[in-house]
Amino acid sequence: MPQNDTHLALASDIPAALGLLSRLPVKVNQEAAQQRGAAAAWAYPIAGAIIGFVAVLAGWLSMFLGLPDIAVAGITLATLVMVTGAMHEDGLADTFDGLWGGYTVERRLEIMKDSSIGAYGVVALALSIAVRFGLIYAIVRDGNLIALVGIAALSRAPMVVLMAKMENARKSGLSRSVGRPRIETALLAVLVALTIGFVVLWGTILHGVLIAAIAVFALGIVAQHKIHGQTGDILGASQQFSEIAFLAATVTALST
Repeated sequence: MPQNDTHLALASDIPAALGLLSRLPVKVNQEAAQQRGAAAAWAYPIAGAIIGFVAVLAGWLSMFLGLPDIAVAGITLATLVMVTGAMHEDGLADTFDGLWGGYTVERRLEIMKDSSIGAYGVVALALSIAVRFGLIYAIVRDGNLIALVGIAALSRAPMVVLMAKMENARKSGLSRSVGRPRIETALLAVLVALTIGFVVLWGTILHGVLIAAIAVFALGIVAQHKIHGQTGDILGASQQFSEIAFLAATVTALST
């Protein structure tokens, strides 16, 4: 586990967060990033906003080329997935396979570490893709694609909260190697996410915050009960839950 320094936030945390959460070609000082460890987690929402903006650019380009709304939605969603290397989708699938596919803590963690995907993971992943596609399609038809920047930022904050509040369930893995952030880091991540979300979405974030909080809280309870903590897969699942929550809240607000 890295030895975090005492600074609450550094500018170098932003490329470190992007390097961890995306496949974007950013230059990262690996030594500095390792020293910071989980202290850089406050920047996850900023990394999310950048990821969301890349997807928005892909959507706008698709619109410029005259593609139909349904194709624009598909390309936008595909960009969100590809820019992250399907990291969060993989976490979602592994979470459902592990939490509901095993009968002991050890077996659940073993399943979650396995690179193969089972029935629970397939169903969870298919439902996530289908629901997000439908919601992004509604946002595209409303002409409010920029909302994805705020949604992508907001959906990364719960990851930091779970990292700060829950013990790591295993002695290895990505989440363990990053470390456990201080509560101040988690609060800063939430503040950054809410600020970006408010600038982009205004008051529509309130409904999403409530839905996401309930979904992630429930996920945390289940994870604590079944594997006694969190893992990188659980964090990925929390991002997917939160993204769906904020997408749904945005679409609901736009339709009223």
